[in-house]
Amino acid sequence: MRELAIAGAIALAGLPALAEDTPATDAPRAFAAAVVPLPDTGEPTPPSPVIAGGGEVGATPGLERDFGIGRPATEDEIAAIDIDVMPDGTGLMEGSGTYAAGEALFAERCAACHGEALEGVKATGGPRLIGGRDTLATEKPVKTVESYWPYASTLIDYVHRAMPMDAPGSLTADEVYAVSAFILGQAGILGKDVTLDAESFGKIVMPNAEGFVSDPRPGAY
Repeated sequence: MRELAIAGAIALAGLPALAEDTPATDAPRAFAAAVVPLPDTGEPTPPSPVIAGGGEVGATPGLERDFGIGRPATEDEIAAIDIDVMPDGTGLMEGSGTYAAGEALFAERCAACHGEALEGVKATGGPRLIGGRDTLATEKPVKTVESYWPYASTLIDYVHRAMPMDAPGSLTADEVYAVSAFILGQAGILGKDVTLDAESFGKIVMPNAEGFVSDPRPGAY
């Protein structure tokens, strides 16, 4: 019954009968044709309704498969989200920021959600950002930039991509560095007199850098 159901479904899609030397990649279609041979009407076989544009089963999707909606993304649109920063600094933006500049910017754009002392605000859902070192193995772990994240790249990437909450992605590279410098400075991870940029980033050691097991996959961090 299962074979007949499969064959029936494929037959309804309008697939033609295949020869015995059909490649293995077309085995499902060949099997269906063997169980329930499809009539040869002499007319071109209409494309499967599942495969827009009449693409072959197993074919690699491409631009020729037109679903009638959407459009290819522009280079500028791709560049706007292709901003990930890796733990080794790959992907860091050009620019720099200081603790002092970040302090003023944090008060203006971030404190409403995260608190003036970076303690978090329950009403807005903004999490606490600093403190909590050595609490992860306790009954009440406090997960913050200071206690949990093993790489500073996570902070920079997240601020750049998703903050502030009311206008994600609106901060300039210098503002991202400045806010990150302020948070890292408040956490005692980066000196308050250090300008954060691609060079100083490479010298940052996060408090919980050794708190995670390594990923055995090639190229993973």
